[in-house]
Amino acid sequence: MGGKINKVYQPNGNEIILGIYANGKHYALLCHISSSAYRLHLTTHTKPNPLHAPNFCMLLRKHLVGFRIKSISSPSLERIVMMELEGYNELNDLLTKTLVIELMGKHSNVILLNESQKIIDSIRHLDVSSGSLRDIMPAREYVLPLSEKRDFSLLKKEDFINGVEGNLVTYMVHSFTGFSNTFVSSLLTSMGISAIHYTKEDLASFYDTTSFLLAHLGTNKVGILPLEERDYTISSFVHEEPLQTNFFLDDWYYKKEQQESIAMYRNNLLKLVLTALKKISKKLANINQKLKECESMEQYRIYGELITSHLYCIDATKNQASITLPNYYNENKDINIPLDNTISISYNAKKFFKKYHKLKNTVEIVSLQKIEAEQEVDYLESIVYELENTNSIAELDEIYQEISENGLFKGKEKAQIKKNKVNKRNVHKEYEPIVYTIDGFSFYVGKNNKQNDYITTKLGKNEDYWFHTKDIRGSHCLLKCNGHSVKDSTLLACSQIAAFHSKAKLSSNVPVDYCFIKHVKKPSGSKPGMVIYTNNKTLYVTPKN
Repeated sequence: MGGKINKVYQPNGNEIILGIYANGKHYALLCHISSSAYRLHLTTHTKPNPLHAPNFCMLLRKHLVGFRIKSISSPSLERIVMMELEGYNELNDLLTKTLVIELMGKHSNVILLNESQKIIDSIRHLDVSSGSLRDIMPAREYVLPLSEKRDFSLLKKEDFINGVEGNLVTYMVHSFTGFSNTFVSSLLTSMGISAIHYTKEDLASFYDTTSFLLAHLGTNKVGILPLEERDYTISSFVHEEPLQTNFFLDDWYYKKEQQESIAMYRNNLLKLVLTALKKISKKLANINQKLKECESMEQYRIYGELITSHLYCIDATKNQASITLPNYYNENKDINIPLDNTISISYNAKKFFKKYHKLKNTVEIVSLQKIEAEQEVDYLESIVYELENTNSIAELDEIYQEISENGLFKGKEKAQIKKNKVNKRNVHKEYEPIVYTIDGFSFYVGKNNKQNDYITTKLGKNEDYWFHTKDIRGSHCLLKCNGHSVKDSTLLACSQIAAFHSKAKLSSNVPVDYCFIKHVKKPSGSKPGMVIYTNNKTLYVTPKN
């Protein structure tokens, strides 16, 4: 109360954040109106803002910056908050404006009113012609939403006792504003009253307790009672350490939004990678089919050579569909050679040789394509593994940067991912691998291919040990020795951690290769995270973090 609005932000289409200075402190009031998370509370979490402020945000800055909060009210326990604000205009006239925050599911809205209670503007515009029950448009008069429910605080005890019918929970929820099934059910349970079988004394007691709770909202006589299944309700049973409702909501929703942002970002990246993986896998299947067709090329060479070597004894005038000749490659056993009877026997031999050379060239080209395709499949599977083990926006940013630099992905698809990113931050200039301390040594674990390359090619020195699971997808790991000798127990502990940061972390007896990093090489032009190594030893360990 009395706080001065000095800043207004709109991070997205569903959020308004008011910066308020009151009693020597700065506060941030968050108004969120999405249908799945509509709420109003103070927040301590910062959110990125668009480069260009939305129109409604600019309008609020024009009308509200410099105004003070005169009063805050909520009509009849409705999920509507009305903030009355007063301040001076350019002519130094005292003005009063009202900011209305309606929290009603998909109908939630933030509306600015002038002194005459006419709408200046709102985040969402609604009109009767589009199916709305009232007009929320500029210059229209603001009308509270119609409700058939009554205000419990205006009801006398006798009228309540005589008016109750049927199930008490259903009656309260359907008859009065501001009541939920959870609240009424938990209150009846705590009082030992049945929702179906109750006396007038029970109803009187219920009325008194409910009236007490409503009269003392916001005081230390009313607290939040945790229920099962992560639910909460208002209660007069205040614990020694009552729940800090405002900051509980702030942290809970922030964590939820972060998880949803990460999930959306990860799923978009996974969709892009899996699409590319499907294309490469299809290409690899076609390559294998071609190689299978080429398996018969030696047969065509033999056909050609046998015909050529027996031309002297073959009747060229005879038109025949096949010919049987002794095969000197197989102890002169007879072999039946199919012929094209529309051309001469010598041209049949030339045709076999031509087909042989064509298939031979195909094998050379397709074999190289197969190696490249297998490397691409291997690389894409490493990206999938990284994405499945990523749990922060920063790590996803690094993977996205890696994808952006890779020619396997089309620019249009990458642009779509970038558009869908939430809470985008600049990628760290320095990589931040996971760091363990083992027997006084630093042990580094890469979280993605970029970090794996950094660990292997930049961070490691010749005398350091390098670890990786044998023939199993996993992180590159590095033990910094700094010139000191390393015990076998240390190498074992490092191998266990390396196995934990791999696809085999739920297995046992996992093979882990290790060697000095001077024996690890990155081939020129290879994909991120791809290396070859020699002079390695192998330990079989059970993964342990």
